[in-house]
Amino acid sequence: MMPQVDRLVAELKGVAASRRGGSVRAADGASLTLGGLAPRARLGDLIEVERRGRGPLEGEIVALRDGMAVAMTYAPAEGVGLGDRAWLRSDPGLRPCDKWIGRMVDAFGRPIDGRPLAQGAAAIPLRRPAPQAATRRALGGRLATGQSALDTVLPLARGQRVGLFAGSGVGKSTLLAQLARDMETEVVVLALIGERGRELREFAENALGKEGRKRSVIVTATSDESPLVKRRAAWTAMAAAEHFRDQGKQVLLLFDSLTRFAEAHREIALTAGEPPSLRAHPPSTAHLIAALAERAGPGPSGPAGDITAVFTVLVAGSDMEEPIADMARGILDGHFILDREIAERGRFPAIDLRRSVSRVLPGVASPAENQLIREARRLTAAYESVLPMIQAGLFKTGADPEADAAVRVQPALDAFMAAPAPLGCEESFERLAKALSGARAGGAEGDA
Repeated sequence: MMPQVDRLVAELKGVAASRRGGSVRAADGASLTLGGLAPRARLGDLIEVERRGRGPLEGEIVALRDGMAVAMTYAPAEGVGLGDRAWLRSDPGLRPCDKWIGRMVDAFGRPIDGRPLAQGAAAIPLRRPAPQAATRRALGGRLATGQSALDTVLPLARGQRVGLFAGSGVGKSTLLAQLARDMETEVVVLALIGERGRELREFAENALGKEGRKRSVIVTATSDESPLVKRRAAWTAMAAAEHFRDQGKQVLLLFDSLTRFAEAHREIALTAGEPPSLRAHPPSTAHLIAALAERAGPGPSGPAGDITAVFTVLVAGSDMEEPIADMARGILDGHFILDREIAERGRFPAIDLRRSVSRVLPGVASPAENQLIREARRLTAAYESVLPMIQAGLFKTGADPEADAAVRVQPALDAFMAAPAPLGCEESFERLAKALSGARAGGAEGDA
């Protein structure tokens, strides 16, 4: 009983002794203008509008101007009329707990899987600053991911934050599900922002599976929900990851997608009156993405764990120079690019080795392993440079020993990149060495 009593006491303390009321002065399809809430209203405050003949409508203040508050709502504003009463509400915060593991919740921490509500005793803020840079640990050791390419050539270290850049239909969701099932971690937090509603259950039950679900928390806001809800779901997922990190757990945050998060913020910011700049993204977008990403990473010194994060970025037409992709590349500790041409020829994960980078190398690999990584990258680049000649029937062996070695080793290297890695990083490097041995053996025969 005591945890329930403590939770009730905490909730009662959050109830305001009085509340401030105002009314709707103007309304359009995107926002409500509310009078009478100043000077108490603050940016980010929650509001509740009493619609005549309909239920209450909740929302959030996104701008203050000329004594008025501009608010957006969590649901469509149909039925709102001029003069409807509007009230300021306190934000109850978020109450994650261990019982969230294996569950699916919405942006407010409410269950959407048909099971009872589970909440912790203490509320935590949705938006908290990242740990102080001077107090954070360094990145940890290499993690086993279950994927040969990510165990070797593009390693992930404990506390690293990487971007997974992909267009639609190239295996992004499948790779995330495989990482959730197989990666070396204790808790997985999945943020699914702006996904199609029909795909949610399919992803949870089929792609993620029972093994992935039992150690995962899924936080979701579907594509039809308000941009406020999508943005809040991102912060909810990050706050949940921080909760488990602060318990000393190693956390894997899979965030899909950073692009939908930025698009939701763009709609909110433009409604609030912020001027558009880079392809209609407001200037605050770069800071928003950086502030979110910085909350992940190595934990502060002491008993806290770490948050290893994979943020997906949607790149239309493989345009790596579009604003969100460009911002993410500069903020994160590496970028893995999924290529449509590789996917179309049936190799998954369709990682473009030549254009992908993990910024923890060479530190997380031994000298011998780094040598294998350099050789794999060099031969991949050499093969791609002569591929147009091969396709045109113009390539002839004997002219360039490096190109000959690259062509010889390509089938084995391609098969290695697609193979699972259930036995860990050391075994993956042994298989990589075997795949590359064809280039060395061929070279020796040619010299003889």
